[in-house]
Amino acid sequence: MTTKKLENKQVVWFQDNNEYLVVEPLIAETLSLLDKKISKKEIVSQITKQVNIPSQQAIDLVADIETLLISSEEKNNKKLPPVTRPKTFEVIKYYSINSLLFKVSYASDTEAFLIHPKFAHLEIDKITQTDHHFEVYNDAKSISFSVDDALIGTWSLKEVHYFQGKFSMELVQKIHKKNEDEWIGVFHASAVSNHNNSILFLGDSGNGKSTSLALLQASGFTCLADDFVPVDNSLNVHSFPSAISIKKNSLETLLPIHPELKTSAEFHFKKLNKIVRYLPTNNHDYSLKLPCKALIFIKYKKDSDLIFNKISNITAFEQLVPDSWLSPIPKNAKLFLDWFEKLPCYQLTYSDNEKMIETVKKVFADEL
Repeated sequence: MTTKKLENKQVVWFQDNNEYLVVEPLIAETLSLLDKKISKKEIVSQITKQVNIPSQQAIDLVADIETLLISSEEKNNKKLPPVTRPKTFEVIKYYSINSLLFKVSYASDTEAFLIHPKFAHLEIDKITQTDHHFEVYNDAKSISFSVDDALIGTWSLKEVHYFQGKFSMELVQKIHKKNEDEWIGVFHASAVSNHNNSILFLGDSGNGKSTSLALLQASGFTCLADDFVPVDNSLNVHSFPSAISIKKNSLETLLPIHPELKTSAEFHFKKLNKIVRYLPTNNHDYSLKLPCKALIFIKYKKDSDLIFNKISNITAFEQLVPDSWLSPIPKNAKLFLDWFEKLPCYQLTYSDNEKMIETVKKVFADEL
């Protein structure tokens, strides 16, 4: 268990199930004592000295806090039996990323639909020599994924996003030549750079995160990543080669500056209830890695004045962590907490695109 003071709270990391919890300092201290196997009698004595509560109330408090230490069963750790590998694959694609050549074999169009659209801009003609071979195949209940003949894992089709995340993680490891233990986390965010630093944009689906990214890309910023932002244990944001996901209701705004979207293929993701097109990024060097300048929670709101405020790191932390993959390794968990503590966090609400772009420029230039 690791604890970290963040503003007036404590963040507790439970190693057994790789979970983070934001609690009051007294609760964090009690958890730490329980973790160190200090007797409950002694813990109750310490609590009653710190806060003026009856002994029985302190005993009940310790009992409640102790339940937090009981490791919950990790639903994602239930290993499913692998799907039988098919004798033939109906869809085979080839991709070029930097100097690497990938062959991806999909058992059918069903599997290809989960991955290919966002990487279609990297597709090349069939080649005989490749650096890596990914295989994706499923049955009625599960989907399996192999890399270079080694099974990576099997996931329920009800939780296919875990497979998609793992596919992206394997891809980014190959591109940047890093193992999984060399990353502190992957964030559900967008990342842009000014060639010296990066900024991460976060927000719920529909808040305009990807639209803002496309606007910033057209204004001279470099898109490092959309939806999948890896950060290594040197605390650098790394580029990721997927295209920007553009929803149908953003087309009117973006067509004048990205006319290529007019003829882009349209994809209907029924389970997510969204129709998207993909805009290739203006980044062609997928080895880029840059320090993070700030986190910005961004939201487009019709007819809103531009509102730009610094927000507490606790508020940002509680929004960031649930949608992130974070390393289960203790040294990386500590690195993540130390990194996050120093990051300035902001909320940006806007309706005027030009004002939003100018605000981002000022953040990069330390003018706010």
